[in-house]
Amino acid sequence: MSFSAIMLASCAAPQGDEPWIVDRFDDVKVIRYEVPGFERLPLEEKELVYYLAQAAKCGRDILFDQNCPANLPVRRTLETLYENYAGDRTTAEWLALEKYLKKVWFANGIHHHYSNDKFVPEFTEQYLLSVIETIPEEKFGDELNALRGEVCTAIFDPAAYPTRLNQRAGDDLLLTSSSNYYRGVSQAEAEKFYAAMAAADAGNPEPASYGLNSQLVKDPLSGRLYERTWKVGGMYSPAIERIVGWLEKAQAAAAEPQKSTIGALIEYYRTGDLKKFDEYNIRWVKDTLSNVDFVNGFIEDYGDPLGRKASWEANVNFMDSAACRRTAVISENAQWFEDHSPVNPAYRKKQVRGVSAKVITVAMLGGDCYPATPIGINLPNADWIRKEYGSKSVTIDNITYAYDMAAHGNGFNEEFVLRADDRERMDRYGKLADDLHTDLHECLGHGSGQLAPGVAGGELKSYGSTLEETRADLFGLYYLGDPKMVELGLVPSLDVAWAGYAKYVLNGMMTQLARIEPGKNVEEAHMRNRKLICEWSYERGKADNVIEWKVEGGKRYVVVNDFPKLRALFGEMLREIQRIKSEGDYEAGRALVERYAVAVDPALHAEVRDRYYALGIEPYGGFLNPDYELVERDGKVVDVKIVYPTDYAAQMMDYSRNYSFLPLKN
Repeated sequence: MSFSAIMLASCAAPQGDEPWIVDRFDDVKVIRYEVPGFERLPLEEKELVYYLAQAAKCGRDILFDQNCPANLPVRRTLETLYENYAGDRTTAEWLALEKYLKKVWFANGIHHHYSNDKFVPEFTEQYLLSVIETIPEEKFGDELNALRGEVCTAIFDPAAYPTRLNQRAGDDLLLTSSSNYYRGVSQAEAEKFYAAMAAADAGNPEPASYGLNSQLVKDPLSGRLYERTWKVGGMYSPAIERIVGWLEKAQAAAAEPQKSTIGALIEYYRTGDLKKFDEYNIRWVKDTLSNVDFVNGFIEDYGDPLGRKASWEANVNFMDSAACRRTAVISENAQWFEDHSPVNPAYRKKQVRGVSAKVITVAMLGGDCYPATPIGINLPNADWIRKEYGSKSVTIDNITYAYDMAAHGNGFNEEFVLRADDRERMDRYGKLADDLHTDLHECLGHGSGQLAPGVAGGELKSYGSTLEETRADLFGLYYLGDPKMVELGLVPSLDVAWAGYAKYVLNGMMTQLARIEPGKNVEEAHMRNRKLICEWSYERGKADNVIEWKVEGGKRYVVVNDFPKLRALFGEMLREIQRIKSEGDYEAGRALVERYAVAVDPALHAEVRDRYYALGIEPYGGFLNPDYELVERDGKVVDVKIVYPTDYAAQMMDYSRNYSFLPLKN
């Protein structure tokens, strides 16, 4: 089968007449996604999806509380109003309150999911209190009634919880961030606390990910620091117990080796022991045969200013067997890619182990994967597990397809892409370029390279997430333009890479600025990564005019004049970023990020936002999950039915009614 045919097979046409975009508010669009192939799964796999999907919904409150200690009281107050208010729902202030609640749902809290800035309400505190007064007190309950003042402060006081994640150089990143990973602990105290743990474990070839699954707290009386572990019987226990309950059902429905893998995850949740988490990850990465797969737990550390604490997330999926053929080719050639990497040979893996990659159809999103979700995943994160056992990578095809359908015909390319040949290449090869770049980024990029002896992996601190994403992106970009891709039959020509390069540079230098509020700098790790790569390449390629700014009709455009030279620049930068990671060179990493990835040109920023929003395009997208229903006969499951809801608010309220297990204050 040709590659184009493989792609078509993995992108089934949508069923019915429902629009792809089901809701729009502020800077967000909510998109429905479909789960092609679910009906054809064997019954035991459908049942496994159902149980894992239930587990994926049970940790929602955990993420809200992790993001900010005021999130659960604010959300539940506003949901009580939404459910019970009998007044006029057509007034400007009510509509503003409703929009604010939708934003809180989408961002899993009161801070924007990308900028990390606190939302500014477009209704007054007086109006909020007047609406509250119309609702019987018993609808709120004693706990929520007692927190009314704190809710108002969190929403309306600019000085309260101003940013979820502060990464500004020179600040105390913990005391100025509103996330709930640390309580009363300064950055210096936290760094000293975990440095002592690392020192005690020095020389261990299998170090634990210290602090990954706990809140670090300072006792206000004694000054003693201690951890509250997220486990059964510990912090977040009411939600974790529900997760474990559904995982036990999934374990009973699963076959080996997945049955044992799920059992290892349950043991980790019960004990909170990070060595048990490592055991689970090793089992999980070794299992490359199970058709249904999942992620569930405290995984990514992007929300922690120190890059140590992990947010809770979940994903349930199954293989897209046709599209997996391209990732199989990439995986089979992993050693070739590693051997030919432009990085210092000392920092290449001598033997690439356990690289597995697949294209998946996602069946359920949860926690930090919902409503907004990554389009690719590479796990586990521990460097020693990657080195000894490999990693597992996925590209989520039905999500990228839904994004593509939602963006179809929106006028973006006509507005921002100057040259007709670039527009033609992007239109013809854009999705293929994106998919392959994601495959290379997740499958090989994150898993490539190795640390120098004596480097533990946490030396880059608050810059670690940005630099790791930079490294993986550069690996993908460099190899996307390699003739090997044509030789392997993954692309018909390097025009696929040139389409990807043009789109990447446009996004990194221009259009992603539409996502940033006026006057703000770039904060989110992936946005910083893209800006870093493009601005560095622009500067280094000036002598050869590799990337050029042009002005036509009073509008600015960025164009790539020499694609092969741009690829060479990507290779040069990849060599340096790998050196920084391998050697733990904090100062060099900090200098690169601060110089190229943070500051925004105000005039360009204003122009991009004006042009972008004139198209009526929301810069952020998230998703509505499908629902699954067990079909039983005589007490036995005979089928699992899939249903596609189309009401964003209804799904959020359903989740809050049926999957809220935590107290308001944790």
